[in-house]
Amino acid sequence: MKRTVILTLVCAMVALGASAQKKEQIKTGWNLGPLPAVSYNSDLGFQYGALCDFFYFGDGSTYPQYLHKFNVELSHYTKGETIAHVFYDSKYLIPGMRLTAAVSYLDSAMSPFYGFNGYASPLNYDLTKNSPFYYMDRTMLRGIADLQGKISDRLTWMGGLTFWNVTTGNVELDKYKGQESLYALYRFAGLIDDNEVAGTHLELKGGLVYDTRDMEAAPTRGYCAEVVASYSPALFGDAESYGRIMATWRQFFPLVGDKVVLGYRVNWQQTFGNTPFYLQQTITPLYLRQIKNEGLGGKNSLRGIYQGRILADGYAWANVEARIKLVSFRFINQNWYIATNPFVDMGIITKPHEFDKQTTDLSKLAGLYTGEGWGGVHASAGLGLKIVMNHNFIISCEYGKPFDKRDGKGGINIGTNYIF
Repeated sequence: MKRTVILTLVCAMVALGASAQKKEQIKTGWNLGPLPAVSYNSDLGFQYGALCDFFYFGDGSTYPQYLHKFNVELSHYTKGETIAHVFYDSKYLIPGMRLTAAVSYLDSAMSPFYGFNGYASPLNYDLTKNSPFYYMDRTMLRGIADLQGKISDRLTWMGGLTFWNVTTGNVELDKYKGQESLYALYRFAGLIDDNEVAGTHLELKGGLVYDTRDMEAAPTRGYCAEVVASYSPALFGDAESYGRIMATWRQFFPLVGDKVVLGYRVNWQQTFGNTPFYLQQTITPLYLRQIKNEGLGGKNSLRGIYQGRILADGYAWANVEARIKLVSFRFINQNWYIATNPFVDMGIITKPHEFDKQTTDLSKLAGLYTGEGWGGVHASAGLGLKIVMNHNFIISCEYGKPFDKRDGKGGINIGTNYIF
């Protein structure tokens, strides 16, 4: 059924493109991309709600780069997650600086939790069906404010703040009350301490970026190197200090003009100190392309692999894909194109999650956590479809399949934007 709907949409858009004017028009003023927030995520279920991107191009002299962008979304997933999100981005509000800000509230009654250190936590498929075993309850309030300023034409500095307030617990849905979960067993065995069940944190961030890409949303050439470090002092309640560092390299090669582009991304992230388990899955991006930027596994890192399947103190991952434009056209007075993107994703643990062995009892997990065998490559491959308006508003559908059944059975994700 899902494939039929997607195929019908593609055929309709191609038919429109074939009969439409193909000459691109420079956009000026405000342009809106309102959509029903109707999508599907293998980890979260079906999504319904509303979202809208607002782009301001001014007199058009910077097109396809915008002067100001707003994004708002209010939606709900059928597995129990509610999202309220407001985002703003501009290089022109503050002269000589770029401001990125966002406020997000996520209330998830069924947030995935597959345990620590990837393959060290065996996956039991019998417990993934009609069961809360691999889920926990999680609420998260996050506020982001980042500034970037130029050092040279290509080199910029970055500084900012991220505020977190997170609470975790057992799944409380009526139909699952009283049923066992891996989260509860981890608490019982001591792998999740009482002081990391919930917390409030303020992260101070700083970094450097060197960027030669021709544009940001859908580049056709150039590269971008980022290094971002963050530190959270022990300011609130029982919260302890921690830090993290992330390095990213992205590069794009035009193989056939801007019609076929080869792109890849290599990332590494490491946490230090007493990082609570619920923040180890958060990825620290310079630019928030998705509301939830979490890994390792899921639509933002390893597509087709269960979200959060690899939870560790350090991990690295890579994404390689070809971006192939199928057709360009004019529709409803906007510039559109349709593209496909076959991809391969892969990730590894570089530092396993550590815990106090004197306060834990792994025998209470009955083989659900071995503490060993965490090495190895987690990989997937798949295909995506993109419908792009004015080079910036991108509707995305991707299907990925893991190479190893211990990472899941594959999944489809419908949303917005390229993942890098």
